[in-house]
Amino acid sequence: MFSFHLAHLPITTTVAVLVRPPTAASVPGLVHLEVLAGMELGSPVISPKRLQLRRSAVFARWEDEAALESFLQDDPLGRRLAGGWHVRLEFVRRWGSVRGLADLPEEVGRTAPEEPVVAVTIARMRLPELVRFIHWGRPVERLVRDHPGTTLSLAAVRPPRTVSTFSVWRTAREMTDMVFGRSAVPGPERHAHAMVERERRDFHHEFTALRFRPVSEHGMWDGQAGYVPGLTSGHGPAV
Repeated sequence: MFSFHLAHLPITTTVAVLVRPPTAASVPGLVHLEVLAGMELGSPVISPKRLQLRRSAVFARWEDEAALESFLQDDPLGRRLAGGWHVRLEFVRRWGSVRGLADLPEEVGRTAPEEPVVAVTIARMRLPELVRFIHWGRPVERLVRDHPGTTLSLAAVRPPRTVSTFSVWRTAREMTDMVFGRSAVPGPERHAHAMVERERRDFHHEFTALRFRPVSEHGMWDGQAGYVPGLTSGHGPAV
């Protein structure tokens, strides 16, 4: 299983875990983990919103849900994350590959067009391509940030090379429409154009886009809960 966490942490804690993140060797039942600092989608290139050390994001893969529960109860970082917000996720499909997640199959199932989905991307940048990436990427950031189909969307970074995005979509259809430039929004083709440019000359030396089915949502983020349609906080699908 997978989980994605958001929490407000002291800067010293964020810096410490960015430098030395938990590993499978130090956390029982952990398979892979990414620790990142928050970044506001579409924010100016030179801005404190591009590296928010008090707003931390953690994306993790676990052997089972019991391992996640133990981490949240017993690990120092886990206990801090437990005071924030997280969503538990069932893997559906993978496009591209990064080390640590390369063993995932390309697809284990399909999502219904009208069910909610969560999308996570992870990229390891080619630093010489950073200017090109920003040029093509910021319009896509604004597209996702302002899209009516998202209930929560953000980016996160781990300097100097790792960039990630996270988005909760009301329906799988709205997400795929955005990807292929079919959304009824201004500039719907921004994502599709950026993908063409990426194919022409890659921005990254590793990249993956992952799709998940949300299983349960826990806690609050920025004073809100209930980001995933059809889920009740702390539980699975509402009945």
